[in-house]
Amino acid sequence: MGKLYVIDHPMIQHKLTIMRMKKTGSKDFRELLEEISMLMGYELTRELPLSEIEIETPMKKMKSNIISGKKPAIVPILRAGLGMVDGLLNLLPVAKVGHIGLYRDHETCEPVFYYCKLPFDIEQREVIICDPMLATGGSASDAIRMLKEKNCSTIRLMCLVAAPEGINRVQKNHPDVDIYTASYDEGLDEHAYILPGLGDAGDRIFGTK
Repeated sequence: MGKLYVIDHPMIQHKLTIMRMKKTGSKDFRELLEEISMLMGYELTRELPLSEIEIETPMKKMKSNIISGKKPAIVPILRAGLGMVDGLLNLLPVAKVGHIGLYRDHETCEPVFYYCKLPFDIEQREVIICDPMLATGGSASDAIRMLKEKNCSTIRLMCLVAAPEGINRVQKNHPDVDIYTASYDEGLDEHAYILPGLGDAGDRIFGTK
């Protein structure tokens, strides 16, 4: 079973609290999301493999570690996932970025696919799927399935807030995928929005509502 990591670093929790506030505007919301994404990225990349190389400092030659293994790819689920990309790129500037477009049908609460553009070598990369909200888990599960169909073998899911329903669905459909979140929230309301959540992340990022 894939592991669930709830990242409770004080700086992340502080910034998330401000994001949750109804009065927080789009500019601050976007900036906080980017900052939290970078901070969460530190935890997500904790287990990256290292290899030793020889370098020369201004003083002498030495052996030192660099990151090795698969190169990363960041795949946001459109549109809200875009708000997490720059934070992760600050940490992983060599990463390539793909995009998967899914929107929720408001009657069925199920995801509807409309776009997919991935790096040509995606199957050779360690993939980080990002989406601020893990509500029903439908979009995340579909995105993971699409990547597996492209022969991706190392996939992680990063979200800001997660509902038990979404976590359970992803773990049931994709038991090999680890989930990283900053908050394990109460659950979903009758419209499948996360409670207490932070509202519609896409609307709050882009100021469309």
